[in-house]
Amino acid sequence: MRSLAPYQEIAVNHNLDSARYLNLATSRRNGESVATPVWFAAEAGGLYVFSAGQAGKVKRIRHSPQVRVAPCDVRGRLLGHWQDARAHLVDDAEECARGYAALRRKYGWQMALLDFFSRLGGRIGQRQLIRIELS
Repeated sequence: MRSLAPYQEIAVNHNLDSARYLNLATSRRNGESVATPVWFAAEAGGLYVFSAGQAGKVKRIRHSPQVRVAPCDVRGRLLGHWQDARAHLVDDAEECARGYAALRRKYGWQMALLDFFSRLGGRIGQRQLIRIELS
């Protein structure tokens, strides 16, 4: 978990279509933003990301679905401008299948490798899919 401060406006003009990572900023109860670089894939008018089901970002989204997103690099350095969005925790099996399929198409062997080790460690069932809708 990181504070937004180090990443404030390093932005260059970069859009989500060509980005490999998305900086997802969620809010703590005290209003402080926490930004986390995540994998994402666009599908059916939304963006899908996943996380461990008990991760801080999941808890924060459960409390407040208002988020901000921006394209970034693997370290969270911004490559574009922040956009307001709304996040939803996905529980529907069909939508989960679509979201994970989109992530597998985008990240290919990397996602397959992550899935393999998650299955091996028994953590794959503890994942939480998140749908993000831009404002």
